[in-house]
Amino acid sequence: MPMTAAYWLEHAWLDGAVASGVALDTADGRITAVRPGTPAPPPGATPLRGLTLPGLANAHSHAFHRALRGHVQAERGTFWTWRETMYQVASRLTPDTYRALATAVYAEMALAGITAVGEFHYLHHAPGGAPYADPNAMGEALIAAAADAGVRITLLDTAYLSSGFGAPPEEHQLRFSDGTADAWAERVSALKDTADSAVRVGAAVHSVRAVPADQLATVAAWARDRAAPLHVHLSEQPAENEACLAAHGRTPARLLADHGVLGARTTAVHATHLTDEDVALLGGSATGTCMCPTTERDLADGIGPAAALQRAGSPLSLGSDSHAVIDLLEEARAMELDERLRTRTRGNWTAAALLRAATADGHAALGRPDAGRLEAGALADFTTIALDTVRTAGPPPRLAAETAVFAASAADVRHTVVGGRHVVRDGTHALVPDVPRALRDAVAALHD
Repeated sequence: MPMTAAYWLEHAWLDGAVASGVALDTADGRITAVRPGTPAPPPGATPLRGLTLPGLANAHSHAFHRALRGHVQAERGTFWTWRETMYQVASRLTPDTYRALATAVYAEMALAGITAVGEFHYLHHAPGGAPYADPNAMGEALIAAAADAGVRITLLDTAYLSSGFGAPPEEHQLRFSDGTADAWAERVSALKDTADSAVRVGAAVHSVRAVPADQLATVAAWARDRAAPLHVHLSEQPAENEACLAAHGRTPARLLADHGVLGARTTAVHATHLTDEDVALLGGSATGTCMCPTTERDLADGIGPAAALQRAGSPLSLGSDSHAVIDLLEEARAMELDERLRTRTRGNWTAAALLRAATADGHAALGRPDAGRLEAGALADFTTIALDTVRTAGPPPRLAAETAVFAASAADVRHTVVGGRHVVRDGTHALVPDVPRALRDAVAALHD
């Protein structure tokens, strides 16, 4: 017998507009019917009051960075000084403590309406670089954590081989490195997708600093042969650009293009410091761009040319990256508001365009083009934003999308459904009953 569930949505985001009174049926993890014009809940349907959106996609996450929250905000410095603190936390993680931390982090994401996460995973080995008995123990811990928290995961297993343009890894980076791209490919090939789309395995190039140019094509070929997502940190810092020009006489974007890394299944993360030619390379190849505004501002990285990239043909997605906060509504809002500060022009994106970045285009970047829409055949992943809180009360339902994007926060998420299953109900996580305690205990274990 199929697993079925029926819902009634007070207001829903359908085809780029708000519809009121929508019946939605699910079976075996997918939406089977969407019926607008249903003024009251049908018998047996669970009512979801507020604005129901497709589930949000967090396209860029480093789960262990959640343990830095508060600690790194107490200091001055740059990305490079922040990185030293990050290394210290990374050095203390084991597969068991990583699973505990990631479970709590992914549960926090579910509470924020996120139904799928792209985990940019480079913490592979034991301290000193020796592999665990299971070489993928850390990746499997993350996959298990996502299941524990009830969200989907795209594990973007990351090649990280060098401390910079061919130099050997530094002490703290030994845990990240497989030695060569071929060894990386052999290890990651043991990880598998699941038939229910709960797990997708993708690839990542940490950066042009961390993967030598002559090994970029190996990573790209692995992803291409499996039709898997491929992500890469790109031009996050001016120093990266300067070092790449010195080593190769070209920008990081051009280097990636020359070695076959760019393309429609590739997502560049940050893309903050680009030339006009770089923008054209990404857009012309349909390479996506994942913006992470809360992290980019927390690290004082700068404001990337998101509007220019989209105009050039690069689809936009959003990520919470270092988890200074976990709130995809804030990421969407910040992308627009940062662009307003940069250009002194309002309305660079509509609420509909920002929601597309947070939903359909984010899921596509994670290898799930069948998610991010409330329509028959799509994955039954959705989230409901309350419209009666101190942040959201007042505007009429026809402006519910604008209210959600420009006023609501993760605290206004009332329900999250993944695969037709209620993971968050009335603001309470069904699988991790006390998420704050889980976070407190997991983070404390890495600092005590």
